Amino acid sequence: MELNKDNNKSLSNAGSQLSVEREVVIKTDKLTKRFGDFIATNQITFEVYSGEIFGFLGANGAGKTTAMKMLCGLSKPSSGNATIAGFDIYRQTEQIKRHIGYMSQKFSLYEDLTIVENIQFFGGIYGLSDQQLKTKSNELIETLGLQKEANKLVNSLPLGWKQKLAFSVAVLHEPRIVFLDEPTGGVDPITRRQFWDLIYQAADKGITIFVTTHYMDEAEYCNRISMMVDGEIKALDTPADLKQKYAVSSMDEVFYELARGAKRNE
Repeated sequence: MELNKDNNKSLSNAGSQLSVEREVVIKTDKLTKRFGDFIATNQITFEVYSGEIFGFLGANGAGKTTAMKMLCGLSKPSSGNATIAGFDIYRQTEQIKRHIGYMSQKFSLYEDLTIVENIQFFGGIYGLSDQQLKTKSNELIETLGLQKEANKLVNSLPLGWKQKLAFSVAVLHEPRIVFLDEPTGGVDPITRRQFWDLIYQAADKGITIFVTTHYMDEAEYCNRISMMVDGEIKALDTPADLKQKYAVSSMDEVFYELARGAKRNE
């Protein structure tokens, strides 16, 4: 399976039209997180639209993970405001968790359970009925071509298949938004392309994708991207417009222009 490059181009070109055509599902206003005197995330303000693939980029220590944890309801902001799927991140964290999916940088399924057991476990957490769970479980296994492996322990799968399974489980309940933290780290280029096909399929169903990545070629696959430096958003636009603004030919060069003045690292 190869990445649909025509779809990639249309996504990038459509970025500037999203604000007109789609509702806002993530909205932040001066969102800030402090740890003592250290400001991890400093007054970030942005919007993400329904069905958008939104790239959240930055070097290690830029504040990406801190921001994502606040948006997922896992960490309380120090100041500022935000709504996720229409819910307030201070008062409605449980409602937020029911409307999002999440895939961590580290593999997020139980390796000592089988593929089917993982699907059933997380489907139950997401509140799917027995009939929904049966139907979606069969569809997921067939889509991934794992019929013969369905009753095998997850730890027997290659890393790439684990990651694709983890993503598929994260969107099993058809959340409005799915947060992906470095989802393709450590996998081979072919598997990365296959993983992004899954992302496109989810976006086509109206699921908003909020993804962090350190692969600059993957930034090209997003509708829009933001780039954080030292806890602040230094740029937010479509990949094409950012390359034009900085008069460069690749997102690697855009990243270098923005990040070379960074003062902190993890």
